[in-house]
Amino acid sequence: MKQRGIRRIHTVQYQKNSPIHTNGFILEPGNWKEYDPFLMLAEDFFQKGTFDFHPHRGIETVTYVIEGTLEHADNKAGYGKLEPGDVQWMTAGRGVIHKEDPAEGSTVHSLQLWVNLPRSQKMTEPRYQNLRSNEMPVRQEEGAVVRVFSGSSKGVHAPTLNHVPVTMVEIVLEPGAVVTQDLPGNYNGFLYILEGSGTFGIDSMEGKAGQVLHLSSANDHSDSEVTVTAKEKLRVLLYAGQPVNEPVVAYGPFVMNTEEEIRQAFEDYRSGKFD
Repeated sequence: MKQRGIRRIHTVQYQKNSPIHTNGFILEPGNWKEYDPFLMLAEDFFQKGTFDFHPHRGIETVTYVIEGTLEHADNKAGYGKLEPGDVQWMTAGRGVIHKEDPAEGSTVHSLQLWVNLPRSQKMTEPRYQNLRSNEMPVRQEEGAVVRVFSGSSKGVHAPTLNHVPVTMVEIVLEPGAVVTQDLPGNYNGFLYILEGSGTFGIDSMEGKAGQVLHLSSANDHSDSEVTVTAKEKLRVLLYAGQPVNEPVVAYGPFVMNTEEEIRQAFEDYRSGKFD
């Protein structure tokens, strides 16, 4: 079993975009090859009216609510509500038009990850999976709770449906507790620390809240794992996935393989084919 290390650490920087929206990038857009299959991950603090109806094609969005109540609606009369700790896994596929709005009077603190879809799945049917925190499978060890939103953790499997194999787990550790998370060797991945501090990976790299830790490669090993140790009470998200290894052409909310496909996405949106 290959022990993963940490190849890079950076601290998220925030910017105020409007009086009702502040955000920072955990994964900055544009680093397609480095983050594959992930496209970007944004941390947002926002109020009602920030993200009105807008389209997507060619991706999945994975939204994790840290604080506040987030309401979701789409142009197919779909509606959902996410509370702290919940996740929505939305497959945009061939096209959706939706909005994400905090409940009245609520400020939402959330993470939204964009997962690339392979060419064969870019135009798949849209799908929503609301993953309630209290309904997800949990792996428990001494001083450790690992909630599995996608993929698996030491034999505990989530029922989440994936077009691209992705492991997403929330790890909560008491001070001094240690846990290992297993990953296929070809997965690309990272950790984001929500609360507390600890040491990570084979080299025991130190990390604290607000920092992103990118996992080193497992090279040619088929299986790998990463070790997490809490210095103080620790809450961390681990995301890892199988690279798509295809060209990425992105423009706004559309992510395809070619510029012609991007032009077609805009044409389809304008002509009402997302309805």
